Amino acid sequence: MRSPLLAAIAVLTMTFTACHKHNIIQQADLSFEPPIANPAYPENQGPVVQIDEAHFNFHTADGRYAPFAKLLRRDGYVVRPLAELATAASLGRGDVYVIANAIAESDQGGWRLPQEQAFTAAEVEAIRAWVKEGGSLLLIADHMPFPAAVEELAAAFDIYFSNGYLYDAEGESKLQFTPDAGLGNHPITEGREPGERVDSVRSFTGQAFRADRGVAPLLTVPRGSVLRLPSEAWVFKPDTPTLPAGGMLQGAVFDYGKGRVAVFGEAAMFSAQEQIGGEERKLMGMNRPDAEQNPQFLLNVLHWLSGLLG
Repeated sequence: MRSPLLAAIAVLTMTFTACHKHNIIQQADLSFEPPIANPAYPENQGPVVQIDEAHFNFHTADGRYAPFAKLLRRDGYVVRPLAELATAASLGRGDVYVIANAIAESDQGGWRLPQEQAFTAAEVEAIRAWVKEGGSLLLIADHMPFPAAVEELAAAFDIYFSNGYLYDAEGESKLQFTPDAGLGNHPITEGREPGERVDSVRSFTGQAFRADRGVAPLLTVPRGSVLRLPSEAWVFKPDTPTLPAGGMLQGAVFDYGKGRVAVFGEAAMFSAQEQIGGEERKLMGMNRPDAEQNPQFLLNVLHWLSGLLG
């Protein structure tokens, strides 16, 4: 008899295959507009957030992260795409640099091992130096192949990604973090005022990582969770390597020199997507009823990166 974990993974694999077979796609839910009771800045007067679009990113400001960009703009941030390579000059035009699911050009045709780095060594050093001098980085790398594509960038900050898929002990890939289940106690979860407190965050598959430096854990993976490490995206076999993941991280923040860094091992939690092409409309991300606090969590992360939270 198969374990619940293997059975769940098999269902997920079949679902993913079926979606592609029947031309079901996930696209940004542009109607998503959650309330913001107390915007952080007047319109277009906040810090400049640059969203990376120079590294074949799966999530961009005008694409799957359009609701992300829209939410930040409604909070007063100035949000721009950054279609240039990361240099001191390009990074210097902004205050917060967001990297979401970057990938190397060579991996556009298929997600199989081995994978190349999305960022050059010169870019990695430019980003590290920029943060050290006061910049803020939001680094997001979802499940395979995205962790491997930015592993050298993450390692420059003593963060070590796992190029796989995260599942809890029951084989569930959509994790609910609460104060009793891995959600950290931090100014980010407290917010600027009581109405901004976050008690629940939903993530959608992704990966887990470890930190070889002092960090403030925001999302700690529950006991019994595992990482599946296939050689091809979404292809799970009986001999696919499996590693224990309990106690690893899916979200953390830390100071770096004069700057700040926030790292997440899942990207959909900050998106708002809808599935098109099936028999019914399906939601994924901040627009799901069970992820209703994810938008505030995202804003609180940006408030911390911007220095509004301690």
